[in-house]
Amino acid sequence: MDIRPISPALLVEELADRIASAAPDSWVRVALDGAPAARPERLADALVDPLRLRGREVLRVSAGDFLRPASLRLEYGRTDPDAFYTDWLDSGALDREVLGPLGPGRSGKVLPTLWDSTVDRATRAPYVTVPRGGVLLLDGALLLGRGLPFDLTVHLWLSPGALARRTGVEQQWTLPAYARYEREAGPVGTADVVVRADDPRHPAIVRRP
Repeated sequence: MDIRPISPALLVEELADRIASAAPDSWVRVALDGAPAARPERLADALVDPLRLRGREVLRVSAGDFLRPASLRLEYGRTDPDAFYTDWLDSGALDREVLGPLGPGRSGKVLPTLWDSTVDRATRAPYVTVPRGGVLLLDGALLLGRGLPFDLTVHLWLSPGALARRTGVEQQWTLPAYARYEREAGPVGTADVVVRADDPRHPAIVRRP
């Protein structure tokens, strides 16, 4: 693999150019995928204004607002890495309420949040309609390999050492889940764009052969 260093600002501009180059009358569903230590939400937030300057409406959604209820999510305890990998995200609801409605010929009517995991109840958020040509920026972890219909996937990759260092003590139990993700989903090999994010001040684009 070839690694091209890039500044954070230029990374945002390059991604915004690529996203905005899509057909102007179709929605663009973008996944910003990465462990919390990689801060995918920061990159998603940073893309909002550049995309709007390029004439694209933007809807920000976080996968963390589409977790399953605690009774299902924590069935095997609060620190089970396999359950964290397979059972925490309600990918069916994410597809049904967010990604599916932005597919070709669909309504564009999206539910931006579903479940507040802090209080463990539905958010009761109203639906919003994304105009054609709008962009969905979805941040989250472990998003790839689930068959979700994204138009562009960006994976923020951390080396195992960097991931361990930058993951808080209370979340160290999740590390086996990310190792399994690397083995089974292979995000570095399947994402459209891979960003090495060991040092957030000095990202790099990973170019595959």
